[in-house]
Amino acid sequence: MRTYISEQPAITLTGVQVRTTNAEEAGPNRRLPKLWETYFQSQITSQTPTINSHLIYALYTDYESDATGAYTTLIGHEVASVKLRDEDKFHTVEVPASKYLVFTTEKGPVYEVVAQAWGKIWEYFKESEEVRAFTGDYELYDARNLDPEQTQLQIFIAIK
Repeated sequence: MRTYISEQPAITLTGVQVRTTNAEEAGPNRRLPKLWETYFQSQITSQTPTINSHLIYALYTDYESDATGAYTTLIGHEVASVKLRDEDKFHTVEVPASKYLVFTTEKGPVYEVVAQAWGKIWEYFKESEEVRAFTGDYELYDARNLDPEQTQLQIFIAIK
């Protein structure tokens, strides 16, 4: 997995969200697969004006503490404004400007690639000089070439 550091401006994301923990996601009551189903069924890009609608964000935010605590995951798109047609269906989150350590995954089946990448990220930060900020981390998918069997994505981890 390749890494580089990048400064990113603040962005506003709109999408569907759920609150969960890594312990829940490792067990039988996983919420994130259902959240992805909800996202794909939502047709969000036809209901709200998005920026670069081919880019899908899976944002991890509102951390209770660190990687072991509860957090909110929002799957959606960047928007210019926060006016939504269906306030109950979609949520909007402001991701602050930050410095990120960006991890580029290998290509492979999406669920394997994402799980392996997060495992490597957690291990990396156990011994890293960089310190996670826990202000908003995200996976970035490009829907123009989204092949579930040959997925490659970038994971942006906010650092101090």
